[in-house]
Amino acid sequence: MATITKGILGGFSGTVGTVVGVNWRGKDIIRSRPKAGARTPTEKQLMQQMKFSLVVGFLQPLKPVQQMYFGAASGARSRVNLAVSYTISEALQVVNDIPELIYNKVLITKGDLLGFQNVEAATQAAGILQMTWEDNTTQGNASPADVVNVVCYCEELSAFEIYQGVASRADLAASVALPVYFSGKEIQVWAYMNNSKETQACSSPYLGSFTVQ
Repeated sequence: MATITKGILGGFSGTVGTVVGVNWRGKDIIRSRPKAGARTPTEKQLMQQMKFSLVVGFLQPLKPVQQMYFGAASGARSRVNLAVSYTISEALQVVNDIPELIYNKVLITKGDLLGFQNVEAATQAAGILQMTWEDNTTQGNASPADVVNVVCYCEELSAFEIYQGVASRADLAASVALPVYFSGKEIQVWAYMNNSKETQACSSPYLGSFTVQ
């Protein structure tokens, strides 16, 4: 940018070639013409944008959980950032140029608390989801009071249902009543445990895909 101090023609306003003339606070100023807008993104950049949009949209409802229980925040990288990064790199595939989630690789939580032992799930009549697992309350950092939580997702409806505090580790079983709008729909199911102090969680196992009765 430059200021015109004198000249036979004085100042000018408008664009001449690659130069723009303006009057700012009583001074005649010339500056270079602004560059053209951003370049058209490459196919690789477009794919990355599609992946990011898919993952961020999918994880958004899980943000309150992942803020507490996804790895350990480090510097500028929050737990939510870690969840997005993990999902893009480990739980995504591209089919016919369209990114898709790999549900059995998705993690809702990621942590060092001892997880479930031989956990299983099944749907029953009237929209009931039943879970069972084996006793490991005496192992590692497990506690009988650890809290059991269930996460269900319906891709067709783009809807999550999160059930917190449905049982304790020592109960060895839990059941949740799924919403009526899940009836007849396919859902993906995960579970996780957190300790009673809400400072730790296990890495969430994927329990499977079910059609709600």
